[in-house]
Amino acid sequence: MILVAKWVVCSAWPYVNTVPHLGNMIGSVLSADVFARFLRLRGEEVVFVSGSDEHGTPIEVEARKRGIEPRKLTDEVHAYVSELFRKWRISFDNYTRTESTVHHDFVKKFWLQVYNNGYVFTRKEVLPYCPRDEIFLPDRFIVGTCPYCGYPEAHGDQCDKCGRLLHPTELINPRCVFCGSKPIFKETTHWFFDLPKLEGKVKEWLERHEQFPDNVKNFSLGWVKEGLKPRSVTRDNKWGIPAPFPGAEGKTIYVWFDAVLGYISATKEWAEKTKGEPELWKRFWLDKDTRTIYFIGKDNIPFHAILFPAMLMASGEDYTLPYQIAATEYLMFEGEKFSKHRGIGVWIDEALEMFDADYWRWALIRMRPEQKDTNFTWKEFYRIVNSELNDDIGNFVHRVLSFAYKNFNGMVPEPSTKIQEDEKLWEDVVEAVEQAEKYFLDVKLKAASEQVLIIARKGNQYLNIREPWRKVKEDPEDAKTIIYMALNVVRTLAIVMEPFMPAKANELWSMLGLEGTVEDAGWNSAKELSLKPGHKINKPKPLFKKLPPDFLDKVNDLLLEARTKAKAKRPKVLE
Repeated sequence: MILVAKWVVCSAWPYVNTVPHLGNMIGSVLSADVFARFLRLRGEEVVFVSGSDEHGTPIEVEARKRGIEPRKLTDEVHAYVSELFRKWRISFDNYTRTESTVHHDFVKKFWLQVYNNGYVFTRKEVLPYCPRDEIFLPDRFIVGTCPYCGYPEAHGDQCDKCGRLLHPTELINPRCVFCGSKPIFKETTHWFFDLPKLEGKVKEWLERHEQFPDNVKNFSLGWVKEGLKPRSVTRDNKWGIPAPFPGAEGKTIYVWFDAVLGYISATKEWAEKTKGEPELWKRFWLDKDTRTIYFIGKDNIPFHAILFPAMLMASGEDYTLPYQIAATEYLMFEGEKFSKHRGIGVWIDEALEMFDADYWRWALIRMRPEQKDTNFTWKEFYRIVNSELNDDIGNFVHRVLSFAYKNFNGMVPEPSTKIQEDEKLWEDVVEAVEQAEKYFLDVKLKAASEQVLIIARKGNQYLNIREPWRKVKEDPEDAKTIIYMALNVVRTLAIVMEPFMPAKANELWSMLGLEGTVEDAGWNSAKELSLKPGHKINKPKPLFKKLPPDFLDKVNDLLLEARTKAKAKRPKVLE
């Protein structure tokens, strides 16, 4: 397949009012990392960016409840979450934050440009105001009943249940989140993004876009057909990026009109600080040959498929518009929504107290909610670890390496004439690698992971048919061919495993006695018989460890223990 060459892989920015849970992880960060790793293996030029989303009312709400300044909260949580992502082996080129100087400057410059292009106007609004706390109540400062689905805890900017964007005045029975009192309504002036001016361009772009999956395209077109409305760019809260518009002193940029620009500013910061080339970011964002891809949850579709492209169009610059938006459905936990308050779910620091990150990475990809909401269950986790990782992948690898180490002194044997079963094995392996590549490029990560299992299962079937343990006694030359082929399949397995389980893939690479890392080998070499006769492998050891038979009986106790350990390590601001 032809290389595209340049990609910007964008993970939705985690909101740092708390620690992400497993559903957050698979919805954006982990999926983006798996895809970015595949692209790098394939030889593409990749910039993988994200960062901590620090602004907006949820952060202010959390900080107010704790009696601290928002910056203290975000400083500590950003540092903690950044370290957790490192432990999860997330390969960001730049994981930054919306409080970075580069981001602040870029956002203000960008919105001033949109304003000068005539896409921002002022309008007086009557908004809810809490007389007891003496503050306006935008976004998350106010809750009430959603007028569309009846959800009683909808916020002033969006209903978390049905996903509809809301205005605070639309809420039924509104109340202040801090004191619970009923708001009064006061007049204030705000600056609005004139979305209706861009409705035709956005609709045309969406209609001719061939890459978007159905859930993104259909939802977005339905939203546009209802008619785009002006959206307030400013807020009356103090925490955020100061609005750059003339006369907008005391106003800040609404968090969503700030955060989506982080994909560009993070690339800009990467170019300046990592590469030392301040203009390098333009090679990606102002080049039509670049592909930008966004990994998000389905509740973020309108911001990425409508608002962000409209903003880029309004800037007057020839920015690269989204090539692909990979929006997952929701991951549930044992049939319920993740809930910190109710203790339902697993948070990413708790997960690491239980198992190595690669176990979680593989299991979450195998449960990735690509087409519909999916349920995480401990029963499925147990099956995936014991059946897929141990019985399929681990068993094949150990059978081959231990046999080679014992019977051929750890040397790759010289093959004799190959028979039909040998040729068929390699044909099947190459086909699986090529099929995995197609699934990756279609962002069907779960389907791509299935090809890893196919390779391992084909390898196990091959050993069962060819019986090297018998042939080594009866026909040593044929046994050499079997192990030569099997060792090369193990090498291929290490390469196709890498995007999903980078540490385990490189552990296997080391057992094979290969230099460098799997990443150095490249995707295409997975289709080559690259292990040559005479190559020495290292002493093998089991790649995975099985969960005990009583795991499901004890898992709740294990989780409670992990939760206690994780809580002790969290920043005090999260207590």
